[in-house]
Amino acid sequence: MFGLFKRNPKKKMRKEYDALLEKAMHAQRNGDIRTYSMLTAEAESLWDEIEKLPD
Repeated sequence: MFGLFKRNPKKKMRKEYDALLEKAMHAQRNGDIRTYSMLTAEAESLWDEIEKLPD
């Protein structure tokens, strides 16, 4: 019953993941491949954390 009011950490992490991927996309389009690869790696590690969380 009170689980309705709990914040979902997966949702917040997913929003951060999407923002990282968008930043990476813009870096790639601007030709900054080094920043693109760093942001993509950070997003992948965040995705691994998201998958480890229980549903």
